[in-house]
Amino acid sequence: MRRTPAFAAALLTISLALAGCGANDSTSQTSASDAKAVPAQGGKQEGAGAADRAAQAPGSEGVKASAPPSRAGTHVIRTAELTVRVKDTQKALSTARDAAVNAGGLVENESTERDEDSYVMSRIVLRVPQDEYDSVLAELTGTGTLLARKANAKDVTDQVVDVDSRIASQRVSVARIRELMDRATKLGDVVALEGELSSRQAALESLLAQQASLKDRTTLATITLELSEAPVVKPEKKEEDPGFLDALGGGWDAFTATLRWIAVVIGAVAPFAVALAVLYALWRLARRLLPVTGAHQGRPTTVPAAPEGKGSTAPAGPAPGAAPED
Repeated sequence: MRRTPAFAAALLTISLALAGCGANDSTSQTSASDAKAVPAQGGKQEGAGAADRAAQAPGSEGVKASAPPSRAGTHVIRTAELTVRVKDTQKALSTARDAAVNAGGLVENESTERDEDSYVMSRIVLRVPQDEYDSVLAELTGTGTLLARKANAKDVTDQVVDVDSRIASQRVSVARIRELMDRATKLGDVVALEGELSSRQAALESLLAQQASLKDRTTLATITLELSEAPVVKPEKKEEDPGFLDALGGGWDAFTATLRWIAVVIGAVAPFAVALAVLYALWRLARRLLPVTGAHQGRPTTVPAAPEGKGSTAPAGPAPGAAPED
């Protein structure tokens, strides 16, 4: 039992010694690799300096002394909107398509419609390389009469650099999470790492989509062209004096208009006339059916005189001045 602490102390000493030796070996290897890298970098810098001197030397082939500075590190989004009036819309559309395709671009969108006056209006969206932007714009402007023009250039270099840097960092982070998943042994650790990996991969995909969008917009410029046909001026017709046929046509129009108004009036009055006719018929019917009441009761009744005949004698009345009989 007493030998156990001594054995443990000896084992700990040996482990520390081995760790120190391993650290010294790794340090020496790192120093050696750094020492090898320094001459290599110096050689690259010397080579780059020699190349620059060769390019700047007079008479050097392949490089002109008046070459413009490189804009490889600049990222610009360029857009333009043109409104042009043309004589033939279809011909102008064909010219715009050819200009975009010949410049190495494409037609992104196109629409054509006809207004109430039978005039054709077209709208076409072109994507052309940045180097051909100015030449294509000039060619489209010359297709007709320029009515409106709007151009815009936006420098997004900082945004591109920021997105590229975030993508690199996110990729390293995703790789680190995957390494931890390979080493994880507990189920809870694996589940937690899978959730974190999904979140970081989603963020990486979003950054990659932003990078693709920026690359597309900085590589190809966008030109929106609106075409409209010039209105055709029709000659004005001279007004002629009205003749017999014109007067006849006018009279016929007035006659038919009068008939229409009469029909309208009849149609408006017809419901009231029908209602009044029904009421009048009911009144007449009621008058016929009701009996005569008290109309003739107050009148005196007269007995008609008997006709004078041969065998009939009228009763003799009392003589004038005689006393009445009891």
